Amino acid sequence: MLEQEAARMGLLLRLQVRRPLNCWTLRLVVAENLSPTRIQMWGEMKAWAYGGKKGLQLDTMRVNPRKPEGVSHLIWAATMAWALDCTPCKEARLLAIHDEDRRHIALSRYFRLRGFHLVREVGAAPKDLPLRMVWGGSGSLMIANCQEVLEKSYLLWRSSCLDRN
Repeated sequence: MLEQEAARMGLLLRLQVRRPLNCWTLRLVVAENLSPTRIQMWGEMKAWAYGGKKGLQLDTMRVNPRKPEGVSHLIWAATMAWALDCTPCKEARLLAIHDEDRRHIALSRYFRLRGFHLVREVGAAPKDLPLRMVWGGSGSLMIANCQEVLEKSYLLWRSSCLDRN
């Protein structure tokens, strides 16, 4: 359904899923066909999931600043829809990296608006080492309900589609 809606807006929504060692890996891309031989990539999400309800791990989200309206909402909605349809995951977690204060505050606010809430801070403690290795740094470990993020993101996506018409 999301793929068809994206196509009506002139966007390509593509998922690349692999299943190594009983773990799902996802690369979701939103792009636009510029010509038969050229596309413009507007954004992507990378994630992985493993068995269990809390298995969706969001790793990287990149969005082109010149993106069309709604691309971010589409990426979030499609990622959550995939997780709910194709994996046992009911919750998603991510790390709002703390590389510089202003950026960390902005990231944390953005994720809270998406429906994520703070679980704990990941720092330099020995118990934090596994999470630091997974996400590559310190930051705020946040979690959200996939269904709630999907519903909020889908409504925002639909609203942006209406604005574009």
